Amino acid sequence: MSQEPLVRDADVAAFRAAVLAKLTYSVGKDPDHAFEHDWFEAVALAARDHMVEHWMDHTRQIYRKVQKRVYYLSLEFLIGRLLYDSLSNLGLLEVAREALTELGVDIERIRLLEPDAALGNGGLGRLAACFMESMSTLGIAGHGYGIRYEHGLFRQGIVDGWQQEQTENWLDFGNPWEFERPEVVYSIGFSGSVDTVVTEAGESRQVWRPGETVRAIAYDTPVVGWRGKSVNTLRLWRARAVEDLHLERFNAGDHFGAVAEVVRAESISRVLYPNDATEAGQELRLRQEYFFVSASLQDLLRRHLNQHATLTDLADHAAIQMNDTHPSIAVAELMRQLIDNHNIAWDTAWKITVGTLGYTNHTLLPEALETWSVGLMERMLPRHMQIIYLINAQHIDTLRAKGVDDVNVLRAVSLIEEDNGRRVRMGNLAFLGSHSVNGVSALHTQLMRKTVFAELHKIYPDRINNKTNGITFRRWLFQANPKLTEMLVESLGEDVLDNAETRLKELEPFAEKSSFRKQMADQRLHSKRALAAIIHERLGIAVNPAAMFDVQVKRIHEYKRQLLNLFHTVALYQAIRAEPGTDWVPRVKIFAGKAAASYHSAKLIIKLTNDIARTVNNDPTVRGLLKVVFMPNYNVSLAESIIPAADLSEQISTAGLEASGTSNMKFGLNGALTIGTLDGANVEMSEQVGLEHMFIFGMTSQQVEARKQAGEFSAHADVEASGRLNDVLQAIRGGVFSPDDPNRYVGLIDQLLAYDRFLVCADFDSYWAAQAKVEERWHDSKEWWRSAVLNTARMGWFSSDRTIREYAGDIWKALD
Repeated sequence: MSQEPLVRDADVAAFRAAVLAKLTYSVGKDPDHAFEHDWFEAVALAARDHMVEHWMDHTRQIYRKVQKRVYYLSLEFLIGRLLYDSLSNLGLLEVAREALTELGVDIERIRLLEPDAALGNGGLGRLAACFMESMSTLGIAGHGYGIRYEHGLFRQGIVDGWQQEQTENWLDFGNPWEFERPEVVYSIGFSGSVDTVVTEAGESRQVWRPGETVRAIAYDTPVVGWRGKSVNTLRLWRARAVEDLHLERFNAGDHFGAVAEVVRAESISRVLYPNDATEAGQELRLRQEYFFVSASLQDLLRRHLNQHATLTDLADHAAIQMNDTHPSIAVAELMRQLIDNHNIAWDTAWKITVGTLGYTNHTLLPEALETWSVGLMERMLPRHMQIIYLINAQHIDTLRAKGVDDVNVLRAVSLIEEDNGRRVRMGNLAFLGSHSVNGVSALHTQLMRKTVFAELHKIYPDRINNKTNGITFRRWLFQANPKLTEMLVESLGEDVLDNAETRLKELEPFAEKSSFRKQMADQRLHSKRALAAIIHERLGIAVNPAAMFDVQVKRIHEYKRQLLNLFHTVALYQAIRAEPGTDWVPRVKIFAGKAAASYHSAKLIIKLTNDIARTVNNDPTVRGLLKVVFMPNYNVSLAESIIPAADLSEQISTAGLEASGTSNMKFGLNGALTIGTLDGANVEMSEQVGLEHMFIFGMTSQQVEARKQAGEFSAHADVEASGRLNDVLQAIRGGVFSPDDPNRYVGLIDQLLAYDRFLVCADFDSYWAAQAKVEERWHDSKEWWRSAVLNTARMGWFSSDRTIREYAGDIWKALD
């Protein structure tokens, strides 16, 4: 023990020296004249050096042990800021803090200069980031593959209450965490023709001659696990033209035409989810998906052949997981590469493909299960369309040979949809081409078997399995909520940081201790004060940290039912005005999330939120009992400020439509109480935490399905049965919240009344009653904070480490 201070001093001195060296020789700045961003870059580069040492050791170990590799294909990786994440996982955060203090630099200030990596949008990308970190923590040889978006989705601005999409320039100062790999480059083809050639052996072969070729350049970011034991690789692809300049055109004066190919090629990696309302937008999305899948498969096959003599054993040494339907072209592309590039026979190639690929489904919404028009596929990927036709023919012939001749069944399981124009069903392709198809919560998996993949499930009854999502506690507790983490360490010991998944349950007895409950309330108030300061700084709105922070932060979508929350907000506003003598609980309603650029209804919901906020926040008769806040540009860093400050977590999607959700887990881990439907992972949370410590309301998925089958989507009866809801709708429709444009929400309300697809009105009264129970529990401080402690204590099962062990054991077969 006596040596520990000396060791710490040596570590601090070494890190300080490393930072100064990076500042001088890599950033090129004199410490006396360096800007804060220079210091950030120097610290990041010093931390990266430590990561690289572990990275190389882990890579050598993978080769030495001939470890099975896991390749995770995802269009999104929402990794957030990496400075604290990396330093914390390396065990260097306090060392860095002390070293910078000695240099007169505030690490809290420079960490805020790091932009969030604009590589994702919502839960899909955040899940991928958690999974990559857990794979590193567990020592699994994981490789993430995606696109290095130059501008991400968009930066959300709010102008006069409306969402405004702005360019996200996250790479303006470069990215100190990544390594460009100009030597790792692959050619990606599009369009062109497919010719039949006869080999010297007299065999006919198909040869694709692309009409366009772009290059994929690799950029690697090390992903460090807890305690730095293992470091994996996130490899992202940037699109480049084959020629950066058409010199002959340039010299002829056609300066724009000289770079036209560059613009077209580089558009592939410019923006996440380009607007697909146009044919050009749809084409670009397909190009993106094929671009990163083809480059990734070429890369992993190259890596395999560097270590193994044949591709016939690929499934023994590699597992490829498709994160949602975006990478599902991998089925056809892997077949193409095996057959066309490596001369492997069809049946053998199909066996390799199915044995290697796994598919994670993330949605039950039919419109979210990607389909591409046959015309677009034939034009952009003609060879792949041939392969898809062959897969489909083989699939249908096999079923007919087994006696399946029901035309409706054959239509349902076909890869080609014939009803609304001929389209390729990418979900069905992913299902057929994978040995494992998993859902992400127990309910979601059950509904997959009954709805979107019902007929395929009957044919392949063992293929669908469940892997309930999880979150990394390192990011969402240790980093996001250091005060609560200190409480855990003081109560359970330092090793809780290494074993939180199993040790959190030891916190349960502390729920009965008034002193611990008070600590829990105090640390929450600390987080709420910090968030209140951010709200005031960014929006100029003063909120009371002692009020209940009632939070719904997620992608804006009708099925997530922000409208239901807004209807409650208006009803509460009306009640406070009408009943000033009632002991109302002071509330701050906090909303955040982006709407897709072409999703008009979602953008109108954002405008309504801001209109309600303006009205409520400026009404003196409310007496500060209710405030409404919409926080623009929701991202990982903002989530890290909001989640520890939340008292109530809104998880209110229509039952049966949310595949899992992970924000519910993050809020629960930090001690927020959940109000929600029995949807997605809320079901498993209620089993782990206890229904008495949540506020469950609304129809079940079975009741939702019954109304759907009966075609009962008109909301008129629901509104007539609820005077409170009728008053809310009349106020919104009548322009109470939009006096500048009284008819702004007429269409929104009329459409809801005619066709309440997501049953907002049907669940309103149940939701209002649940919110009344929330107020009742809040008034009973002892019971509120007892429930808060038990929420944290019982969330261990929702660790992404548990989820990844299940993937690795059941699907990937990648556990040592």
